[in-house]
Amino acid sequence: MALARRHFMISGAAALAAPGLALPGAAQGYQIALPEDLPQSPGTIITRVATSRPQVALTFDDGPHHSLTPALLDILAARGVRATFYVIGNRVARHAAIMQRIVAEGHEIGNHTWSHPSLYGYGDTAFLSEIDRTNQVIYDTVGRPPVTMRPPYGNITARQAALLYNTRNMATVLWSVDPQDWMRPGSSVVAQRIVNGSHPGAVVLSHDIHGPTVRAMPATIDGLAARGLECVTLSELMGWPRWDRRNLRLAGQS
Repeated sequence: MALARRHFMISGAAALAAPGLALPGAAQGYQIALPEDLPQSPGTIITRVATSRPQVALTFDDGPHHSLTPALLDILAARGVRATFYVIGNRVARHAAIMQRIVAEGHEIGNHTWSHPSLYGYGDTAFLSEIDRTNQVIYDTVGRPPVTMRPPYGNITARQAALLYNTRNMATVLWSVDPQDWMRPGSSVVAQRIVNGSHPGAVVLSHDIHGPTVRAMPATIDGLAARGLECVTLSELMGWPRWDRRNLRLAGQS
């Protein structure tokens, strides 16, 4: 990746205390709840879910990839695991059949912007265009829009996250476990980092555009299961209805 990943810290003033989802960094003592009672304020960023359920969300960024995403889907199907795919809009239309397979097999789709930019410095119109174009192509391809967005490189301001929630009703999702698979440390290292770093409510970051990451998934899933951790979609982790079974529409769509 062109940019190094950043650690995010949101001050306590950025959120209101409420039961539900933990905020990152220094603000982890503050929590937000989704979707009914999410405060209408900055800080609408999810890194992990405050839950005692032994569940984690495996999430995959930057696809779909023409060969690696189908290979990953085969692995997930063989182990009965559902995951969440944060897809890039300009790749979705080129791989419509893969997108439709992802949804048909019970996985969740998230928005990873249209062209994978760092959103820092983007004005409101340009920022929302990256989201809206991707929501539209996902809707046109699989029949429902995503309900969460992950910013490329994790780069987003609290103001942008609040704008996204307040105008598009979408939460911003980061992560609590990062195996740094984009540095290609090897499949065994990726699996070890995910298994050792995971915890109830963890959101695991990975990428289905890297062969070693895909090859790490059997050992990863088996290792998580050995620790008593079940892999679920992001919506399931948050206690929402399953995304693939919801009757979701874009504004203005019948």
